[in-house]
Amino acid sequence: MSDITNTIFGIYPVKEALASQVVFDKVFIQKGIDSDKIEGLIKDLEKDNIPVSIVPFEKLNRLTRGNHQGIVAVTSPVAFHSLEAIVEKALESDKAPLFLILDQITDVRNFGAILRTAECTGVNAVIIQKSGGAPVSGDTVKTSAGAIFKIPICKVEHIKDAIFYLQGSGITTVAATEKTNSVIYSLDLKTPLAIIMGSEGKGVSKSVLGLVDQRASLPLLGEINSLNVSVACGAFLYEVVRQRR
Repeated sequence: MSDITNTIFGIYPVKEALASQVVFDKVFIQKGIDSDKIEGLIKDLEKDNIPVSIVPFEKLNRLTRGNHQGIVAVTSPVAFHSLEAIVEKALESDKAPLFLILDQITDVRNFGAILRTAECTGVNAVIIQKSGGAPVSGDTVKTSAGAIFKIPICKVEHIKDAIFYLQGSGITTVAATEKTNSVIYSLDLKTPLAIIMGSEGKGVSKSVLGLVDQRASLPLLGEINSLNVSVACGAFLYEVVRQRR
């Protein structure tokens, strides 16, 4: 079950929270539900660019034991930042910017651990997609050891658009993937940089791999052919730190 202190359920509570400008991470709507009030809520949520997922009844029951009436909202413990504003600020600094893009990482423990490492390695911001990733929740706060409050998180409609924007701003994009002969240690990581880490099961998506400036891997000397994504992310980020010191 999710962190229940981080959920609002029921038509009127969700409506009131929306009117009170509570920061939503995601809203889950019961599949096949026939309700004019929920239809109206969906329009209001979409108007505010809040991600809405249509899910089975059982999913809502896992999110809360309460009478959810077909709708459960997961609120965010932090406000999200504008990518454009964060990039502009980072480029004005005398330090080379470092961004981290998470492509559909779904495990909240991995997400929290990555945020913790990102904060420790001086990442300017973590960029995530509005849909498909782990929720920004109370569980994330715990697993990040509070780092979520110290590092900006930017939510974008599509990862690809964020990559185009970063590249247009003079920032080199590097995807972590085993589908390359180039190891991370061979790259120059002192320039303005964005590292892309992929999902636990599929890695960086093919469509994203086709856009990045460079690909890099980690040497694997054992029989297992992959690392946990949060561990791999730590290795990549600390190689950046090593080169920039």
